Amino acid sequence: MNADQFKSEMIDLLPRLRRFALTLTKSGPDADDLLQDACSAALQKWKQYDASQPLDRWMFRILRNHWISEIRKRKVRQGEGQVPADEETVELSVQSTAIDVLAAQQVRQKVTALGTDLAQPLMLVCAEGFSYKEAAEMLDVPIGTVMSRIHRARKLLLTEMNAQENIQ
Repeated sequence: MNADQFKSEMIDLLPRLRRFALTLTKSGPDADDLLQDACSAALQKWKQYDASQPLDRWMFRILRNHWISEIRKRKVRQGEGQVPADEETVELSVQSTAIDVLAAQQVRQKVTALGTDLAQPLMLVCAEGFSYKEAAEMLDVPIGTVMSRIHRARKLLLTEMNAQENIQ
């Protein structure tokens, strides 16, 4: 793979990468900054990319690692010292009709309420289409852990959504 091919494939991934950046940062401007930093790092290190592996997995890992570093930097700047690598946030972004936006906001709130451990594997597998194995590799956890977390997340979301319907 040459540099032009790499850039072209990376550009094709930008919408998915931005969506995941929004999942991590919960902020459009922060997501854009994170995406720019991750893409810049990838372009600088593109020769290290193993073309036998899917580019999206490599890029998602870079994006996640940059976010973990950013969280740690922010905590240090605020005088709070070291922060665990898994302390991240989650957001889902959807643009469509007003009803779709409202529904997406409700789902986003429910996904955010799940916590990082459940939300990240759920987003990677259900929203981004990665396999359990790929998500496990990206999150650096066993595949059984990913499967268990997704099961618990789905179960909690279903319970919450059913409870909300009963209220309305």
